[in-house]
Amino acid sequence: MKEGIRINTIGVSNLAQYAALCDELYGRTINNRDKLEQVVKEMATNSDYILVGAFDADEQLLGSVMGILCMDTVGECRPFMVMENLIVSEGSQRQGVGKQLVGYIEERARERNCYFVMFTSLAKRGEAHKFYEAMGYPKNVTQGFKKYL
Repeated sequence: MKEGIRINTIGVSNLAQYAALCDELYGRTINNRDKLEQVVKEMATNSDYILVGAFDADEQLLGSVMGILCMDTVGECRPFMVMENLIVSEGSQRQGVGKQLVGYIEERARERNCYFVMFTSLAKRGEAHKFYEAMGYPKNVTQGFKKYL
């Protein structure tokens, strides 16, 4: 477990580091800084969105995750949390960073009385799937589908 990590909101002051982290996940540089800044500012004003990062003592961004609170209309009509874009920099993997980020989102979901946390992961990300299973997310509970538009 990496020592001295703090979880904090990602804001405009962290955009350069966050963009680099997103590029690492995406596998190439995306030149969308203006749009990214706009979206991060919008998310900051909407309490249904959570965008946080794991920072070390030197303020280096080691990983990030986004959570989105969704209302539900079935059963007890309890909300659920969608977790998306869990990214841990290659140099910080297997050091507890992802575990802390997932734990943070799960705690926010509990605080908001969510019934469950859900997410998708690309089929080719086998190592990530092992991590998710170790975090208590069984792989055969639901079948996910995704259509790019």
